[in-house]
Amino acid sequence: MSDPILRHAVRFALTGATVCSFMLLAEQPRPLQDPPLLEIKRAILPLLTKAQQQAGAPQPDEASLDWNVMLTRSQLWNPTTSSWDQVNLRSYQGSKVDPKAPFVAPTLRVFPGETIRATLHNKLDPDPSCISHSQGVNDPHCFNGTNMHTHGLWINPAGNSDNVLISINPGVSFQYEYNIPADHPAGTFWYHPHRHGSTAIQVASGMAGALIIQGTRQPTKSRTGDIDLLLTSSANQSFKERTMVFQQIQYGCYTKTPGQKPVLKTDANGAYICDPGDVGEILNYDGFGPGGWSKSGRYTSINGAVQPFFADAKAGQIERWRMVHAGVRDSINLKVVKLTGSPLQGQVSAADEQKLLQKSCTGALVPQHQIAADGLTLAEIDSTEVTVLQPGYRWDTLMMFPEGGQYCVIDDAAAASANVDQTPSQPQLLGIVQVEAVSGPVTSTIGQQLIQSAKINISPDMQSAVITDLQAGLKLSNFVPHQDLPETENKQLLEFNIDTNTDPIRFEINGEPYQPGRIDRELILGNIDEWILTSKLASHPFHIHVNPFQVVAVLDPNGKDVSAEDAVDDFDTSKKFPDPQYRGMKGKWKDTLWIKNAMGKSYKVIVRTKYQRYIGDFVLHCHILDHEDQGMMQNVRISLPDGSGGASKGHH
Repeated sequence: MSDPILRHAVRFALTGATVCSFMLLAEQPRPLQDPPLLEIKRAILPLLTKAQQQAGAPQPDEASLDWNVMLTRSQLWNPTTSSWDQVNLRSYQGSKVDPKAPFVAPTLRVFPGETIRATLHNKLDPDPSCISHSQGVNDPHCFNGTNMHTHGLWINPAGNSDNVLISINPGVSFQYEYNIPADHPAGTFWYHPHRHGSTAIQVASGMAGALIIQGTRQPTKSRTGDIDLLLTSSANQSFKERTMVFQQIQYGCYTKTPGQKPVLKTDANGAYICDPGDVGEILNYDGFGPGGWSKSGRYTSINGAVQPFFADAKAGQIERWRMVHAGVRDSINLKVVKLTGSPLQGQVSAADEQKLLQKSCTGALVPQHQIAADGLTLAEIDSTEVTVLQPGYRWDTLMMFPEGGQYCVIDDAAAASANVDQTPSQPQLLGIVQVEAVSGPVTSTIGQQLIQSAKINISPDMQSAVITDLQAGLKLSNFVPHQDLPETENKQLLEFNIDTNTDPIRFEINGEPYQPGRIDRELILGNIDEWILTSKLASHPFHIHVNPFQVVAVLDPNGKDVSAEDAVDDFDTSKKFPDPQYRGMKGKWKDTLWIKNAMGKSYKVIVRTKYQRYIGDFVLHCHILDHEDQGMMQNVRISLPDGSGGASKGHH
């Protein structure tokens, strides 16, 4: 038995020993595994050798794959009850799905310049509300209708490309065609359903997966290259990569009376309860609301597993963590700290978890070195103690553990970055990293290791430039996919709001709920616009499809810019600590960004974007997905310029 984690688990099961006085569960901990790669049929082998990469060998130009959407019966670990919950949830299925973790979709790894033909087969049960729906369009419905959104990709939003304005109903198959530009940035993106009226219920079931654009382009004097080359293992140097999809799978059990709407079972405090023999499901939107995730008692999972053990980590080795917040609504404040005392050898029950977090997850903090935001490589590596993941966010970080032992991966509710209603979530243990010790102390730094890699993996004509950048504050200017945008007089104003004075409550952008067929903004191809984003009630993550944006400033309600490298966001005096999430955000490129309201007052978030290459209709919306389903969304159209400063109306 070579796996040390499994050896520990077996020894625990045989001896019945307790560790650190915590009641640990006699279940073998599941090592954290990357989601399986979705099977892609390619005419040309996709795995280029290092020599081929350096020689500029072309990538394959066409590939095909299948997504199958169906109900899946399986189980999820529940620390609250210290048992496995039987669940029946919507999911993506196929030959590569891990039967032990079926509620995270397989990873899709593709290359710039490829054409991906992806057929989605909807095998869910018939849903009459997909055909005829008597309530309003923003009343959640068509729970078994679906479609596909490739979140963050810079591709065509129309036709059978990244078109979220269609419904693939039960029994229907549809082939998407994604033409990925040869100059598409490499990075970490993701995919999920985006059918208005059912997005939240499907993503909350686990229908989400990582989508990685794998870069092989060397930097040159005329263009930037891909950071992936700098993190490529060689004979003398090893890098490890982890893909981590964080999910908030909000299943519950229901009382079912014929002819009536199913009623979610909860206790007096709103916590979900299931009786013996119940099977967890998500049948409606009753659990989606302020505090709903915290009250549910469910746990954030990573790659479909609750409290997994991270295997195969070594002291002094650089790991690249590709992190995707694929949850529906609650924030994640991710910290990594050394576990003090005796090592854990199994999952921790909810009853013992808070004691563990307060008494044992208290050692030295491991810095997180951010290299990419929302899949886009940063201009320089930023070191942080906490990575704030809002719904829809992605962060790529470099991790290096200084010594062997165990490390706690925690969602730190003490951090001031809070949820939509500014209330903190319950602190949670997300996982444990088991780090193998090495002989002697770890003396090399991340910078030194990246410089060593540059000498091996970067072409000779650019080695000096890359190394000079790394020596000057860990700069990555030779790998940044977007250049700074200049000032512009073109303005777009957007304000989120929840109107609680209406019945039913209205979820709005600029005072209006979503209306299909209404074009809310017509933008002009080639223009640069500056967007001013605010929120009248609560906080909301702004997401726009197709073109990412650059952060210009984040102004608190007093007008202080809290996005600079040394900024301190201490406006909310009700919080014990300053909010770290905006610090250093100025100049970064993203496709999703938190629009904060604190103490009843809105921050002003200013971003710039340029509409490039693609015309057509798509959407922007709040990425708290039940908000989007209930109307917090707008239709956007990008049109050709008419040559006189306006938008072309076509040839008539």
